[in-house]
Amino acid sequence: MKALTGLELTIEDALEAVGRRRVAKPSRPKESKMQNYLAGIVFAVLLAIGWLLLGGSLSQPGPNLLWPALWVLGSGLVASSIKIAVQWERALVFRLGKFNRLRGPGLYPIIPMIDQVRHIDTRIVTIDIPRQEAITKDNVPISIDGVIFMRVIRPDQAVINVQDYTHAITQYAQTALRDVIGGKTLDEVLTDREEIGRTIEELVERETEHWGLEVSGIRIQDIVLPDDLKRVMSRQAAAEREKRAVIAKSEGDRMAAENLAVAAAKMATSPGAMQLRTLQTIDGLGPTASNTVIMAVPLEIMEAFETLAKLRPKQEPGEE
Repeated sequence: MKALTGLELTIEDALEAVGRRRVAKPSRPKESKMQNYLAGIVFAVLLAIGWLLLGGSLSQPGPNLLWPALWVLGSGLVASSIKIAVQWERALVFRLGKFNRLRGPGLYPIIPMIDQVRHIDTRIVTIDIPRQEAITKDNVPISIDGVIFMRVIRPDQAVINVQDYTHAITQYAQTALRDVIGGKTLDEVLTDREEIGRTIEELVERETEHWGLEVSGIRIQDIVLPDDLKRVMSRQAAAEREKRAVIAKSEGDRMAAENLAVAAAKMATSPGAMQLRTLQTIDGLGPTASNTVIMAVPLEIMEAFETLAKLRPKQEPGEE
């Protein structure tokens, strides 16, 4: 029983490892395998013609069956020599294992059993850059992934020079991504995603120059930070917002004080301004009976004292 349990665990671990490898492997653009309906039509027409021409020999046993068999074989060979490449495909024709020519889109012939054909999709495809760990210039570990937009412009170079061009360009993009992230700080990584993508794109284009590929763009999709760093950044953002709020409030208090000083100076130079301000304040209290206003000294008496003080001659120094 223990041995069986260990075997089950081993199988589960193996399946899990295979699943991880399948997930990590980039998706390869599928080559179109459009059904060659024209070859089927030609084969059916040739069979019909053979039936009309050789139908009488089928009723007679003996060597007469050789010609119908040869006709069927010849019809199959003729039909298999007709190929079709759709608008977004290019066909690589290999004659006895050696690259011969590039055909498509449209109808093209081959030599059966001598020529081999491989169709390549030339549309723009997207390839995921698997999430991976990288360390920034200021020693912060982050998880980052991206996406590559590319297309095949030289199918012969893409097939002959590289064994698997999608896997190769993905691996190189991963390496370039780690190199670029290692040369930038965390703040630069978070704010300069487009610049990082352009830098990786330039590195990949230089390397894939002879691969027959064109990189339309590389974009950073997601950046995952450690949980403790997220908490620190959250506290920093809260402190920054609080600092801006305190600065805004102090600026408001300063402006209010300046306006009050200007208003006080204006009232001091304008006769009756203080009395009008007092009356406005009293009027603003409202007619509520609970409001009681006590005026210790009328404003007229205060103004009379100020006038007498101005009319009194100044005492010379030394006088008693």
